[in-house]
Amino acid sequence: MTMGEETPVSSLVLPILVRPILSQLEKVDTTASQTLKAALTKVEAVYPGFAYDLVVGIMNQAELSVNMNESILRLQGAVPDSDAAEYRLNRSEDAFQELNRKSSSLKKILSRIPDEIMDRKTFLETIKEIASAIKKLLDVVNEVAGFIPGSNNKQVLEQRKREFVKFSKKFSNTLKDYFKEGQPDAVFVSALCLIHQTNLIMITVKNKCE
Repeated sequence: MTMGEETPVSSLVLPILVRPILSQLEKVDTTASQTLKAALTKVEAVYPGFAYDLVVGIMNQAELSVNMNESILRLQGAVPDSDAAEYRLNRSEDAFQELNRKSSSLKKILSRIPDEIMDRKTFLETIKEIASAIKKLLDVVNEVAGFIPGSNNKQVLEQRKREFVKFSKKFSNTLKDYFKEGQPDAVFVSALCLIHQTNLIMITVKNKCE
């Protein structure tokens, strides 16, 4: 992968891995932590995938072998709300706060996949939870759409919702393939895609309503 190449894991390394590490640095040096966060956020905006390339470069130098898809997916479950502020809505209405809760819930359920995928019975229950969480998220998105001003803005959110549904269907198909072929990494990638699409919905709503 070259810098700027968009994949689910490359877009999630900064918010899921790097930013929480820098938050820990705040306990030692707040200024340094905030400076690094701001700098990396700016670079990532110009060169998507920079944080991914940085982390992979460090691992290669150290001759470490890590499944990034699995690791980033697992780490999603440990990201505190304070490090996910860009994906959280500040509007006080119930619909917006419910969307915060549903998006967070879906991502946390998806993050359990690496630990549960080898236990068929547990994993099947988790799949049911994911399907339910997806439906609940879409229901709340429909409710939030009523607060968005302007038909163009509503169309943007509708398009984002269609993309989310498309990746939800791909996730379902990937699960079917997994039970036939037993390749977990494809499931990890598909789950990361859903997390990325969830984040994009939150950013879209935030940009149109705040």
